[in-house]
Amino acid sequence: MPLQNRVDPFGAIHAVPERGLFTGNRGIIHDPETKTLLRKRWALHAWIICACRFRDVRREPMGRNRPGGKAGWTELFFLDEVTALAAGHRPCFFCRRERATDFVGRFGEALGIDVPRAPMVDKRLHKERLASGGQPPAVSAEDLNGLPDGSMIASGDTAYATRAGKALEWSFAGYADPIAFDRFAGSSLRLLTPATTIAVLRQGFAPVWHPTADT
Repeated sequence: MPLQNRVDPFGAIHAVPERGLFTGNRGIIHDPETKTLLRKRWALHAWIICACRFRDVRREPMGRNRPGGKAGWTELFFLDEVTALAAGHRPCFFCRRERATDFVGRFGEALGIDVPRAPMVDKRLHKERLASGGQPPAVSAEDLNGLPDGSMIASGDTAYATRAGKALEWSFAGYADPIAFDRFAGSSLRLLTPATTIAVLRQGFAPVWHPTADT
C-alpha cells in the first residue's frame, strides 16, 4: 500500500504508486507509528526539493529517522523539479547545494537583492504557494506565451506545464503529448507556480523535467 507522500502541482499530498525523480520535505508532518500524515501539511516555511540518493544515506520513509527513534522529516516525492516548484518548494542547500545556490542567486537578480538568502525566498513562497493559503492569479490563454518554460497552470483540477510554446498535461505517471495554447481559449486558468519562482525561471533557472516531457 503506497504511503501518502506523493505531491501534485497544487501542493496536495496523495497515496499513489508512482514516486518520481525527487524527494523533499516541509518538516515533520507524519506519525511514525502509523506512517500516516498528521492534520498539518507543513511544519516549516522552508519547503525543499532533495535528491533521492545522497552519499550513503538511507532512510525509512515516514519512519523514525532521528536519534532516539524519533520521527525525522517527512519524505515527500515529486514527479520532477517542475512539479515541486509549482507546489512551492525550492532546491535544498544540503544535498543539492549547486542547484540551491543557483536558484537563490537568480532570485536575487530578479528582485534586485544584493545578498539574497534562502529564508527570504521561503518567506515569499509561503505567502504565494496554494497549499499554504496563497491565491494563484488567473491567467488567460493569451498570457501563456509570456510564461517561462517550466511554469505550471491549472484548468479546473487538471495541471499543465508550459514548454516551448505548448502545454503538457501532468499526471503522477508523467506528461501527455503537447497541446497548443489556443486550446485554452475562453477557459478559466490559474497560475500554479508561485510568482517568486516564475521570476526565478525568467532569470534562466532551468528545472529538471521528467523524461516523458521529451517523448
